[in-house]
Amino acid sequence: MTKKRIRVGAGSGFSDDRMEPALELAEHGDIDYLVFECLAERTIARETLTRLKNPQAGYTPYLADRMRLVLPECMRRGIRIVTNMGAANPLQAARVVREEAQALGLAAPCVASVTGDDVTEVIRANPQLPLLESGEPVEALLPRLAAANAYLGADIIGEALRRDAQIVVTGRVADPSLFLGCMLHGLGWDYDDYTRLAAGTFAGHLMECAAQLTGGCFADLPRKPVPDMARIGFPFADIGVDGDIQFGKVQGSGGRLDVATCTEQALYEMHDPARYITPDCVLDITQAEFQQVAENRVAMSGAQGRARTSSYKVVVGYHDGWIGEGEVGYAGPNALGRARMSEQIVRERLALRGFSYPEIRVDYIGVSSLHGDLPGRPEPYEVRLRVAARSEDRKKAEAVGFEVRTLNVNGPAGGGGGTNSVRQVIGVKSLLLPREHVHPEIVMNGGAA
Repeated sequence: MTKKRIRVGAGSGFSDDRMEPALELAEHGDIDYLVFECLAERTIARETLTRLKNPQAGYTPYLADRMRLVLPECMRRGIRIVTNMGAANPLQAARVVREEAQALGLAAPCVASVTGDDVTEVIRANPQLPLLESGEPVEALLPRLAAANAYLGADIIGEALRRDAQIVVTGRVADPSLFLGCMLHGLGWDYDDYTRLAAGTFAGHLMECAAQLTGGCFADLPRKPVPDMARIGFPFADIGVDGDIQFGKVQGSGGRLDVATCTEQALYEMHDPARYITPDCVLDITQAEFQQVAENRVAMSGAQGRARTSSYKVVVGYHDGWIGEGEVGYAGPNALGRARMSEQIVRERLALRGFSYPEIRVDYIGVSSLHGDLPGRPEPYEVRLRVAARSEDRKKAEAVGFEVRTLNVNGPAGGGGGTNSVRQVIGVKSLLLPREHVHPEIVMNGGAA
């Protein structure tokens, strides 16, 4: 039944986010929907590689932990869950959710998987599509292509909820759309009502990073204090059927929610405040306003929207070689001098092994890693050398960290605490794909809807 007002909570802002605030919202937030946003730009490509190694994997690794924590309370209170933790394998993610519920002794919930964001084969069949970053055809990336996923919109989420899904698990969906889909369902909004879509999209944009609206990434003493950050709470939004919106957080939770935190988050990753393009609408926040209506309570108004575009944005993940790196620390008098000597030793030893690199980076952490190696700085009493290099060859990448590690006994005096690692690099580009090439689908409980 359509309500006059709903409350949507933000359960996470990224894959490795804290879990306790989501439970706090479920227990004390009086919410109707709980949204877990957990995908970064490279995540699906990474999880696609994981799925190739194990067909039962490919979803966000913390899925089971999050569901185990919140399912009992959410199912008891009738709180619906929407999440993109399906990543590269929404179908298997839905099975995991049901298995977790059954393991907790709960009735198996109705879970909807949203698929169709994977457009890898469509991109392979259309190599002429230009990349947004360079204008060059995507064809050059196809030999190294890992995954291509379209940012789906809120309409498919709203439809899944209308089919009585208690939990909706998606792959790639635009972050604000996860929240807007709840509004389409709970408030019965029309998908062509761009005034309401704009309000809901802006609200979703503000909440998609969870604690960033309640003081996370905001605190900077003494100018910008945030109380009780160890217990920082996640926000919720109260949305009226007419599009009036207020933000709040659970009473007694840590953090702060005010005009200042909302204003900073409003501009986060906003490429053009007058034309922020999403799958659901083109958002304009240049006339938007925030008003403090009570402690930790902010009203939002003035968001404007125009018709959605005829294309979906697609994120293209591709293999971009390997990065090898190593670190070693030095302390005491002349620590920086010994670190500089170690850099030269590593460079010479790599050259002696016949290795060269298209890109190499050296940081003296505590001296130059953030602002460069500027003259006139006082000598530090301790410094940590970091050497990293990129290569198409894994063996060459591994050699970087190995040679740094050997400095512990094969380098200047006092080296210690060495670490080394190698990691595969997933590069990301983007393009626009006409909507007729994308076909979202809903699968209920592992079977056809």
